[in-house]
Amino acid sequence: MSISLYDAIIPGNLQIIGSVSSLVDKAAAFCAENGRSEEEMAQAKLIEDMLPFAYQVKAVAEHSLGAIEGVRAGNYSPDLAAPPADFAGLKAKLAAAASALEAIDPAEVEGFIGNDMQFSFGEMVIPFTAENFLLSFAQPNFYFHATTAYDILRAQGVPIGKRDFLGQLRMKTA
Repeated sequence: MSISLYDAIIPGNLQIIGSVSSLVDKAAAFCAENGRSEEEMAQAKLIEDMLPFAYQVKAVAEHSLGAIEGVRAGNYSPDLAAPPADFAGLKAKLAAAASALEAIDPAEVEGFIGNDMQFSFGEMVIPFTAENFLLSFAQPNFYFHATTAYDILRAQGVPIGKRDFLGQLRMKTA
């Protein structure tokens, strides 16, 4: 059995986007129950030199849908806009990414294979093939930021566990 590039990327992105969206819900409930502000949680960090929870959630959308858009354009450059400042904005960002990913035709993703593209940030330019960009750059970044968002919430005392990170598993049904 072979696996397609679409299958290696899109279903996992959708699964984790769903779990991160649920993490935002759990953060909101925790804040309401414990008298914490959304702003405080959105700006929470693991350590001072890391970016905050809101950025981590934004980066989940950026390294999933944003990566696909970058491959389409032949260039991916990080979105430097500030992340949404509240839970509703974070949820909307994730929902928009999920909706756009669900609409992608698998044949389009397969058509990316072998295409040249690049990552650019200021003067730095790194050449890739589309599949190598998606699998060796975008996907590891996607999981890094999802994990960091989870870790920030755990460090803040939000009662979550591994099952919350995994989200909706794609189990065999027949």
